[in-house]
Amino acid sequence: MSSVKKALIKYKNLAAPVKASLWYTVGSVINKGMALFLTPVFTRILTTAQYGAFSIFQSWVSILIIFTSLNIFLGGYQKGLLLYKEDCDRFTSSQLGLTTFITVCFFIIYLMKVDLFTKFFDLSPILMIAMFLELLFMPALEFWAARQRFDYKYKKYVLITIFMSVLSLVLGVISVISTKYKLEARVYSDVISKLIFMVPLFILIFSQGKKFFVKEYWKYALAFNLPLIPHYLSNYVLNQSDRLMIGNMVGKSEAAFYSVAYTISTMMMLIVTSVNNSLTPFIYKSIESGEVKNLKKVTVPIIFLMALLCLLTVIFAPEVIYIFAGKKYMDAIYVIPPVAISVFFVFLYSLYSTIEYYYQQTGYIALATTLSAVLNLILNFIFIKKFGYYAAGYTTLICYVFLSFAHYYFYKKIVKEKLHKNSIFNDRLILIISLCITLIMMGLTLTYSNLIVRYLFAILIFVCVFVKRKDIIKIFKTLR
Repeated sequence: MSSVKKALIKYKNLAAPVKASLWYTVGSVINKGMALFLTPVFTRILTTAQYGAFSIFQSWVSILIIFTSLNIFLGGYQKGLLLYKEDCDRFTSSQLGLTTFITVCFFIIYLMKVDLFTKFFDLSPILMIAMFLELLFMPALEFWAARQRFDYKYKKYVLITIFMSVLSLVLGVISVISTKYKLEARVYSDVISKLIFMVPLFILIFSQGKKFFVKEYWKYALAFNLPLIPHYLSNYVLNQSDRLMIGNMVGKSEAAFYSVAYTISTMMMLIVTSVNNSLTPFIYKSIESGEVKNLKKVTVPIIFLMALLCLLTVIFAPEVIYIFAGKKYMDAIYVIPPVAISVFFVFLYSLYSTIEYYYQQTGYIALATTLSAVLNLILNFIFIKKFGYYAAGYTTLICYVFLSFAHYYFYKKIVKEKLHKNSIFNDRLILIISLCITLIMMGLTLTYSNLIVRYLFAILIFVCVFVKRKDIIKIFKTLR
């Protein structure tokens, strides 16, 4: 039998959660890859002021969506699909009704003080209209995508996201080149590309559910998600404050170096997000059915895979920086290791927080993220001033380690109270992997000045894993 046929058989035999996770990951990587490929094009056909304004537009969308949608389409929605599994269509349409109502209210407030908000957001009214269109219809895509993931369906989702990304990029380049209103062209080409898919889904959800308002479902969504607003805002601060503080305390050039390194390091976040989105329904359904024993078996190889992928980013940091940013950014390679390993801890805290979401203990989530964000601001203020922008990478790692331990503590508390168990994940193995990749990261950082040593170190890791693969499997079985 050929290797291709063997691979196809193995693929067909994959469990639904694994297969869905694989394709969501592939879709995310393709989308991000296309965006990175065309970034140099937009930086050349737009002025720095225009490109900066587009970045501001995207940043405001990321912030305002927290308030206009309450991020209802995240953990709370998937939990609701289990609670109201006999009424999923009405539940979904009422959730979309709530986000629509809130967004319209925000738009009315904006219309009452257009000049004030234009100055505050630093965006013209025509751009604000584009923003509100995206805020209004984006939840429809998110609800539909969450439902697809919940049912382990992936073909339509992957196709739509890829087509939407390609259309945005191609239409963006053509429209920017064709007009003198380049900023508006870039914004509207992006928004219209999304609306082409989001508006039909918006109509579809309401036509299937036929309910805009259901008191019980709105009450559930508000109770679940309102306490999470500090969490979402703190998460945004945790991801963005480094660059802002470096720019103010050290300099704009240093902020650019850090931003490039951070962006490259967190490319792995796409895979983490995709895996988490596919893993969440599986965890929810396992708890619902009482089959939590399977969680260790499913999560152990995924955790190990996440660790290896993050280490790959660390190992090849110099090459990645050179390819995506060029020689002038090579000084930023030393930021990549701590930020790349931070991504692993993002995966861990997301894994533990899934249990908090399931049992609707959202106060714990908000508390952990808020404390981590405050810690990040304090550490940045102390160490960026003292050690420069390199320090921000290590403060990021410290804060995500802290966040992982905080969620671990709350997860243990919940599991003991609700399931009367000490653990449902392989916590001992998780600790061992966490310590190992942190130590390896430190060792790899010391090899960046010597290409031969670094490559030999990388080869040694892969050879050791391959040679000792049977022993590693035995260790995994022992620790289960």
